[in-house]
Amino acid sequence: MVQKPKKLLNTHEDLEVYQIAFNLAMEIFELSKKFPGSEKYSLIDQIRRSSRSVCANLAEAWRRRRYKGSFLLRLNDAEAEAAESQVWLKFAVKCQYLDIETGRKLYGQYNKVLGLIVIMTNNADKWLLKTPKSPKP
Repeated sequence: MVQKPKKLLNTHEDLEVYQIAFNLAMEIFELSKKFPGSEKYSLIDQIRRSSRSVCANLAEAWRRRRYKGSFLLRLNDAEAEAAESQVWLKFAVKCQYLDIETGRKLYGQYNKVLGLIVIMTNNADKWLLKTPKSPKP
């Protein structure tokens, strides 16, 4: 069996987890346009902010791969924001702003995002940039 070559990752946008999270954030943006105006400064702002923050933190993690601690900190932030987005989705369903099937679908996609972030976290050394060692005098 011939294995397909792995795609080279040049930017954070090449990460599968980023692509999923970005699409989720855009879907949430579109769906939240239909939420009642009374939620503008609460649920709408919160769910949009947390869903977008997953992407922003993944981008920051990607650019902080020289330092394991910084990389892990941003992955941790992305994970927390993904979990927060799930909470807001549950509220949106309970308040009947989203139907249960849509809520389950989005929630499940965030479970996938969380799983991919955990895999990156548990294998952080694989993602870090290798810095060239300076020659010894």
